[in-house]
Amino acid sequence: MVENDPTDDVRLLGDWLTEAGLTLEVVRPHAGEPLPDDLSGYAGLVVLGGGLPDTSWYEREQSLLRVAGRQRIPTLAVCLGAQLLALAFGGYVERAAAGPEIGPKLVAKRDAAGLDPLFADVPLMPDVIAFHHDEVTELPEGATLLAASPSYPHQAFRYGDRMWGLQFHIECDRDMLAGWIADSADVAAAGLDREALLAQCVQVLPDVAATWRPFAHRFADLVAGRSSARTSLPLLEG
Repeated sequence: MVENDPTDDVRLLGDWLTEAGLTLEVVRPHAGEPLPDDLSGYAGLVVLGGGLPDTSWYEREQSLLRVAGRQRIPTLAVCLGAQLLALAFGGYVERAAAGPEIGPKLVAKRDAAGLDPLFADVPLMPDVIAFHHDEVTELPEGATLLAASPSYPHQAFRYGDRMWGLQFHIECDRDMLAGWIADSADVAAAGLDREALLAQCVQVLPDVAATWRPFAHRFADLVAGRSSARTSLPLLEG
């Protein structure tokens, strides 16, 4: 995995992937750890989110995502990761016209999700946690839109047949959310009640887990099932 921000580690997503049998290896470029030049020896790639400003490794991360695409490495990209995935293949990311999206939300599956190996069994309007002020404004050419919402039309997408981007978060637990809410300038600027916002997030966490834990297991199955020779290879976390 690629951990882009120390406040957004793999958390619950890591638990779900490991319980599904994957071995996780975390690379932390924010701490000076180098990203690999290629994905030899890895069966999958996960790219996490983050609230850090533009950094020198984001361009390198996009290159790594392109490597994953060429090598058909199963890839899951979350929030900032999804934005980097879109940028890597010619999409566009800008400040969200509707403003920051924060807290528990519902997204709606699009018709194409019914045929998607990861999204087919996701409920029609799943619970998610949102925490972003940028958004993918244009998907890469050939990408498939899988979920949307009225003000943020690109909530989830697939590029090719093995790369998924989620604008929302599925990895959060209470402690992670408490830290984000306490430190967020967007929360302060919006005048949101921090305690009430945290309580609202915590209330939906069981529903988030009920949907996205099986989703993570399906991703793990895709990683592990690529070939019998590669099922024991580690998953590069991101």
